[in-house]
Amino acid sequence: MGKSKIPIDLKRHLSPRTVGAIMRSLPLEGHAHFLGKNIVYFESVVDSGTERAKKEFKKGDVAFFSSAGSMCFFIEDTSPGKIMTPIGKILENIESLKNVKSGDVFRLYEETG
Repeated sequence: MGKSKIPIDLKRHLSPRTVGAIMRSLPLEGHAHFLGKNIVYFESVVDSGTERAKKEFKKGDVAFFSSAGSMCFFIEDTSPGKIMTPIGKILENIESLKNVKSGDVFRLYEETG
């Protein structure tokens, strides 16, 4: 938190029920964790089942891992071996995800104005 800002676009058409649940829960905050080297995630209070499941993701994708309530950010193209719900895209500054340390605070909020 405070290190950098990474704008993302949550895309309702990808998974309407899940994106709606996330939007109603904003702001969300959690500590950074890693799944391998290519996925940074944080756990949230969002409770939504899997929707339009995928197993492969591209650099810049944002997904929701329903069994852990986690927001996942993909640093590189990868297949995590887990089924996740696609929810959006990172718009810019993706390289700053490479500087995230385990335990850093992520804050997901809607910017207005």
